[in-house]
Amino acid sequence: MFTGLIELVGRVSGIEERDTSSEGGGGWTITISDASEILGDCHNGDSIAVNGTCLTVTSFTENSFKVGLAPETLNRTNLGSLTVGSKVNLERAMLPNTRLGGHLVQGHVDTTATIVSSTPDGNSLRLTFSFPSGTSEIPSIAPYLIPKGYITLDGASLTLTAVSPPERTFSVMLVSYTQGKITLPSKNVGDKVNVEVDMVGKYVERSVEALFADEAADDGEEGEGKVRALEGFVERAVERVLERKGLTGKAAYVLGR
Repeated sequence: MFTGLIELVGRVSGIEERDTSSEGGGGWTITISDASEILGDCHNGDSIAVNGTCLTVTSFTENSFKVGLAPETLNRTNLGSLTVGSKVNLERAMLPNTRLGGHLVQGHVDTTATIVSSTPDGNSLRLTFSFPSGTSEIPSIAPYLIPKGYITLDGASLTLTAVSPPERTFSVMLVSYTQGKITLPSKNVGDKVNVEVDMVGKYVERSVEALFADEAADDGEEGEGKVRALEGFVERAVERVLERKGLTGKAAYVLGR
């Protein structure tokens, strides 16, 4: 688990593609240098988020460490576009007594988004991104994006300033301090960033789906059953509110009963 507060910007100093050793597992092994600041308490097997992707340290020196990138990681993230010399955001796994200055970040990237604009606003920077439509393998992130909600971009915990599901875009603003601590300001229009949405939204969605699925189980086809279950849920909520206001008779009339 991570906080989304980047500790250090490291540098990719080596890439071994199609590494079949225990470190690479058939994917890549990358070496990240200029990382001595976060390696003082490092052990093999520790988790370090690299551009927001939770990876396992397979070996390390005083200044560098190696991680393996499985094929799934290469497919889901922007790490496959790294080259020697690329800068990456780094954060160690949080401790139980860590201040949660960002938000709870798993390091499990949902998808990538593409930078479509970068506009200075005083000494701040406004960035807008486009995200892909969903597929059966990678669902759309649109349901989990809300203005002023959390989002993790390349491992950095940021606040959404605007969301447009029809256009499949969202925006964030970087204050001057943040610009100097992460790699995002150095990226260009057209570059991709790793995206992890707030996991709380996923748990809420799954809980609601489970509730409606239970009520719809004996109601015929799944889609129609869930609609009826949702209608019943809303009706009961309206009834309870009106009853508390002493409008029981009106509730029955409004609901057609």
